Amino acid sequence: MNESRRERLHEIIFEADTPAGKAFDVALLVSIVLSVAAVILESVEPVAQRFGTILRVAEWVFTILFSIEYVLRLASVRRPLAYATSFFGVVDLLAVLPTYLSLLIGGAQSLLVIRALRLLRIFRILKFARYVGEIDSLVRALRASAAKIVVFLFVVLTLVLIMGSAMYVIEGHESGFTSIPRGMYWAIVTITTVGYGDIAPRSWLGQAVASAAMIIGYSLIIIPTAIFSMELIEGRRRQVTTQSCPECAREGHDADAVYCKHCSARL
Repeated sequence: MNESRRERLHEIIFEADTPAGKAFDVALLVSIVLSVAAVILESVEPVAQRFGTILRVAEWVFTILFSIEYVLRLASVRRPLAYATSFFGVVDLLAVLPTYLSLLIGGAQSLLVIRALRLLRIFRILKFARYVGEIDSLVRALRASAAKIVVFLFVVLTLVLIMGSAMYVIEGHESGFTSIPRGMYWAIVTITTVGYGDIAPRSWLGQAVASAAMIIGYSLIIIPTAIFSMELIEGRRRQVTTQSCPECAREGHDADAVYCKHCSARL
């Protein structure tokens, strides 16, 4: 594909600032909504019995269209691998794989609801650049807090192991704690304040451990929120645009950016 055709294709598929680009994106969003609706309706037994064949045909039609679109997206950027490994690149690929997998694994087509993630493009299509900026802020906050959250999860898993083992020793088989993994399951359910009630301690010592687990659970709930909120507050707000890089197709660039922050290509 020559450069002029690639640029024209990129403008239509990735940009929403032109009539052709906006029309393409609106048509894409409508197709995504209809395809997800078809998958949902197919899971309703009375509807599937009556319209199952039509829904399956529609599912394959949308899958073929999305497959063609995915190939065109790869062809319209200078670095296809960069786009393929980006967030939307992975989502676009996952949006078509379940239908093909259904030929080998029955029911795999139900995973097509992941196509709903593609609706995030609506913020770019409607030129809601500030929402794109908010998404960028969330991603940066997640990356910045990842190490702290990993440490937090390690501490929680250690507590789960200790409490699960303690309940296995204290309560034993009579109360349903037939193994340490079973005790750990109880500890997770208790600390997360879910409380299914399928396993419960009977002795006073076991109930004391359960009470401690419940109190610890309430105390732990706020920690991940606090970590993430702190990173959001510390993150500097920036003006971003909905412009897509012609090289890697990534978005979220600063309003005054001349080069892509991901691949250094000129915007």
